[in-house]
Amino acid sequence: MKTINIGKFRGLQQCSSERGTISVLALDHRNNLRNALRQQAPESVTNAELTAFKVEVMEKLAQQATAVLLDPEVGVGQCVASAAVPGQVGILVAVEASGYTGDASARQSGILPGWSVAKVRRMGASAAKLLVYYHPQAATAGEIEALVAKVAADCAEQDLLLFVEPLSYSLDPTHKKLSPQERRQVVVETARRLTPLGVDVLKAEFPLDAQAEPDEKAWAAACAELTGASTAPWVLLSAAVDYDTYLRQVTVACQNGASGVAVGRAVWKEATDLVGEARANFLAGVGRRRMERMTALCNALARPWTAIYAPPVITAEWYKGY
Repeated sequence: MKTINIGKFRGLQQCSSERGTISVLALDHRNNLRNALRQQAPESVTNAELTAFKVEVMEKLAQQATAVLLDPEVGVGQCVASAAVPGQVGILVAVEASGYTGDASARQSGILPGWSVAKVRRMGASAAKLLVYYHPQAATAGEIEALVAKVAADCAEQDLLLFVEPLSYSLDPTHKKLSPQERRQVVVETARRLTPLGVDVLKAEFPLDAQAEPDEKAWAAACAELTGASTAPWVLLSAAVDYDTYLRQVTVACQNGASGVAVGRAVWKEATDLVGEARANFLAGVGRRRMERMTALCNALARPWTAIYAPPVITAEWYKGY
């Protein structure tokens, strides 16, 4: 059991169920959402269109989640101001710039200019989220590790909860994604290297390629290995897989140590192809049922973060040294 400061402890409470399981509705997408909304001409999608989509999704689905994940540019401020996110739902805010710079086999990540951990705390959010592109053997691995450590230090200074989302990639320039043989090793080793740097919750990829390895016993073993490698609770991201596949992944992950989910497109992606009443009906029907089921599944099966973290001992004079 690890002790965490009172601010981070409170952030975890705000982002989880009463049992301590986490079900995050993720919609911090920016360029990917432009592509989804208008694949033939993503550059024509305006910021106002992105915001309108996010507000509508939050209005329909946020109440079914324990927390939501939004971006600072076209998401979180607008969704809070419009009351699309209920007050009892936790809020995670991305701090990274969208996409990556550098070579495709040595990717670099960075903080969104004009944004910071301090601003995330100041706006009243429950947690900061940092996405990084990471491969343990990449030339930029040390640089990414330093970035994670720096953001973790900033969060510690603010006593703000930190979720870190490492996205893997292939070092072979002819292949965008890892081979099925590499995936488990890289995802597990990434957890082993990054979580000790001050990560409070790991937002992890599924450690196997579900299409290449359909045996759920192998899934369970890989998820258990990921649990053993991570010093922090971990939640499973959806990585654009279809809902039915994700549901199976979540079930196995939660039975083998995951503390919940951070789900985006597996819940709402069909809504990007719809407009008007059709979109509203999909979100209020299928989308809501999916999010409800995810949250219920996590609440039933996931390992609560309270099995890992405890609050500090609070005395009458605790505030003097805080």
